[in-house]
Amino acid sequence: MNKNYYAVIMAGGVGSRFWPVSKTSFPKQFHDMLGTGQTLLQKIVSRLEQLIPSENIRILTNSAYTDLVLEQLPQCSKNQVIAEPAMRNTAPCILMASLKIHKENPNAVMVVAPSDHWIEDENAFSKDLKAAFDHAQHSNALMTLGIRPSFPNTGYGYIEYDATTKAQVKSVKNFKEKPDYETAKQFIDEGNFLWNAGIFIWSSKTVLNAFETAQPEMYHLFNKGNLVYNTPDEDQFISTHYEKAENISVDYAIMEVSTDVYVISATFDWNDLGTWGSLYDKISDNSSENAVVNARLLATDAKGNMIKSSSNKIVVLDGLNDYIVVEENEILLIFPKSKEQDIKQLRQNVKDAFGENYI
Repeated sequence: MNKNYYAVIMAGGVGSRFWPVSKTSFPKQFHDMLGTGQTLLQKIVSRLEQLIPSENIRILTNSAYTDLVLEQLPQCSKNQVIAEPAMRNTAPCILMASLKIHKENPNAVMVVAPSDHWIEDENAFSKDLKAAFDHAQHSNALMTLGIRPSFPNTGYGYIEYDATTKAQVKSVKNFKEKPDYETAKQFIDEGNFLWNAGIFIWSSKTVLNAFETAQPEMYHLFNKGNLVYNTPDEDQFISTHYEKAENISVDYAIMEVSTDVYVISATFDWNDLGTWGSLYDKISDNSSENAVVNARLLATDAKGNMIKSSSNKIVVLDGLNDYIVVEENEILLIFPKSKEQDIKQLRQNVKDAFGENYI
């Protein structure tokens, strides 16, 4: 394996749209959401280990989840876990991880990837990632892997690329925010738009230069700690400086304002496991049937439902269509799939009514 290859896995989110399974104390990345025998975090680590040395994988997470990470990834040492003491979106934590990796290996090339995506064709993923690594290693490119859209999805950002070249690596013209339906249809018709999967590849040197140029204040804030990164004094520096960083995503911070940005259209299948509906789409072979995880279902005149229990319970449904039915310890959620985006607010309502122990 190439010792210059590194990975940074983003595993600090709460996953509030997967409530009540995903809770603040135990978010979705630490759950076996598809009933495969591996949690989402364990799955992405095993996927990346096919190309990247295990010791070069870093887990970015909230400081409250450090013990959970180490429990689920016994092959990882504590210094492979980068703990955020405060929530500041993706740019600050990626910058800090990049500084740490660059100090360890100035020749590093790295992939930054979310922990909650599902990819079945792992060989295709490794092949695409290797192509991105090769390009990033020999250029000043900020790379991303885009997903060929299968329908006009309004829940994803889009990447517009230069369609005049036949090369695998294409120049990015624009990043587009989540569109309305008509705009998404237009993107599909134009043919040179990809879904933004939030998977980034670059050399540590290139991304640090990009931060220094586009976000000088943030860069200098974190670069102050360069002497103590990867030492026992690192924790003290992070605890006193991290919360001073701007709350901003890496897309806004550097990707959308940089010039040398390139994309590879992914050849692997991809699913953003962000909602119960996306989980349903992933595990249901037929849109008229029910998707079941860790439950035994007896259904009569019941179709299109997403069902999950915590202990392989028998679930009996009659006359229920297109609902989310989730049982998790003291909580039973029965909610229309069409309103799944409201689960974030529903979670807040439960907190207000019954206390934060249930969220």
